[in-house]
Amino acid sequence: MSAQHTHAPAPAHHAHGDHGHGHDDHHGDVGPHSSLREYAIGFVLSVILTAIPFWLVMAKVIADRNTAILVLGGFAVVQILVHMVYFLHMNGKVEGGWTLLSTIFTVVFVAIAISGTLWVMFHMNSNMMPDHPTPTPPKHEATGHNTP
Repeated sequence: MSAQHTHAPAPAHHAHGDHGHGHDDHHGDVGPHSSLREYAIGFVLSVILTAIPFWLVMAKVIADRNTAILVLGGFAVVQILVHMVYFLHMNGKVEGGWTLLSTIFTVVFVAIAISGTLWVMFHMNSNMMPDHPTPTPPKHEATGHNTP
């Protein structure tokens, strides 16, 4: 067995095309290996997922504002997923699934933080502040005369 294929710690310099992996054999390397085809698919999907919402807004296809927000938000979420899969190469295999798991945790955490913040902002006035009656000004105070 040659010295290249032992599992001894790598020297400080990266010899023999090591590229910082700590060993020369790349059998355990599960990093992203992309092809031009994958990038082209991601690009085409991104263009389509941008052009359709643009057309929906410019042609005023959806009249109801709330429906438009939901549809455009849906296209945005799908486009985020396309970018994560085709450009960031996120799947269950990269780094043992930890990248995907940490991304899911981050999305859930941000969703909880945003929804909690919005809930507090929308309900703070009614839940935290008591109703105060509006005071009425006195009627005879402006004259300055004492009338019995």
